[in-house]
Amino acid sequence: MELRSEWARRPWWMNLIFGFCVYMTFIYMPFDIFWKPVAEDEEVWFGFMLTGWWAKATAPLHWLIYGTLAWGFWKMRPWLWPWASLYAAQVAIGMLVWSLLAAHGPGVVGGLISFAIFMIPTIALWRARPLYDGATT
Repeated sequence: MELRSEWARRPWWMNLIFGFCVYMTFIYMPFDIFWKPVAEDEEVWFGFMLTGWWAKATAPLHWLIYGTLAWGFWKMRPWLWPWASLYAAQVAIGMLVWSLLAAHGPGVVGGLISFAIFMIPTIALWRARPLYDGATT
């Protein structure tokens, strides 16, 4: 399939999310899991930051999520709706919770701003259901 037609399958904003998932799957998560020292490792789940071995132990789950999303966006699989939007909503809520809990975090205002920013792709993904319904590949 020609690259132009591949990118035309999705709106520009969804291509950005797809590209982010590809980056996380093939570049960042392998670095995070295999090269980053345990002492520096951090993973955030539902707004709660895990560090050290707990972070290292849960990183493969992030890798699985990003890999699954990358494949789903590449093939425009129907199951992306509602799962991509629900994961994005979890990230938005997690950003708010982390902002409130982190000792040196951005606080309430920063948390609300982060939440609002991450709700933009969440809503866009939720409203994109028709894009997945016609997916056959």
